[in-house]
Amino acid sequence: MGDGSAAVLRGMVQVAVFAAILLTSTAFAAPLPFGKSSVVLDIDGSAIEVHTFKPQHYADGAFLLTLHGVGRNAAGYRDHASAIAERHGFLVIAPLFDRKRFPVWRYQARGVVRSETAGGTLEVEPEAQWTGRLFLRIIESVRAMEMTPDAPYYLLGHSGGAQSLSRVAGVMQTSARRIVIVNPGTYLWPSRDARFPDGFAGLPLSLSSDDALRNYLAQPLTLLLGTADVKQDADLSMRDSVVAQGANRYERGLNVYRAAQALAQSRGWAFNWTLVEVPGVGHSAGRMFRSEEAIRVFEP
Repeated sequence: MGDGSAAVLRGMVQVAVFAAILLTSTAFAAPLPFGKSSVVLDIDGSAIEVHTFKPQHYADGAFLLTLHGVGRNAAGYRDHASAIAERHGFLVIAPLFDRKRFPVWRYQARGVVRSETAGGTLEVEPEAQWTGRLFLRIIESVRAMEMTPDAPYYLLGHSGGAQSLSRVAGVMQTSARRIVIVNPGTYLWPSRDARFPDGFAGLPLSLSSDDALRNYLAQPLTLLLGTADVKQDADLSMRDSVVAQGANRYERGLNVYRAAQALAQSRGWAFNWTLVEVPGVGHSAGRMFRSEEAIRVFEP
């Protein structure tokens, strides 16, 4: 083969390689369609089903990642959050965390500690494997698809998903504009009196020091509570360390807020939590998310 033919061949190969890269990049970065849709994301080798909603007027706005409860109804939670998305121009991201791969310790307790052993320091899982880190990688993947690498985001969880976000706020930093936890059954209490996941006791010093508590209280956290969420149903944990938080979900929310506020005031620490009540609503994600109180939480 002569030099001319070789050069032509090299050019053809280069064009083919470039085309393959372009097609791959385009396929990966293809923006989500308007309206409701779903996609399966490959996150570090794990397939995560994600339900999405993009309002027709969406224009490179913020993301709203919403976490389902123990019913694992991600598509339903996507629909519940649509009123918030329509009002504020958000893109809703609702991942599904199935029971098999994400049991209670990995979902509600956020994958920090696999088992609740008695006494001594708890064995913490590698941080890269924490479920909270998975939340952020899902956001990064959608940012890539939308070609908006700096898109801001909010975190919203109800019931079991809210329990998860309580622990996220307590043990890791995010760049979320606001973390909204709605009607959780348990909280990460801002003290070392109870063992994790109900308090900071048992965690290594790096996760349970005064600095860790101060960071927790400084998080942009909103407790959104239904005033009628007072039933002790089958999904409400009644273990001793949780009963100490209150008799029902509404009472536990009021108590943790007051405890956090009192601690911040006594130590002179920043306190960025807010408490918002939704009158007359019980343990209903749909009614909570569609309430005017919930929609106003996300106002600038």
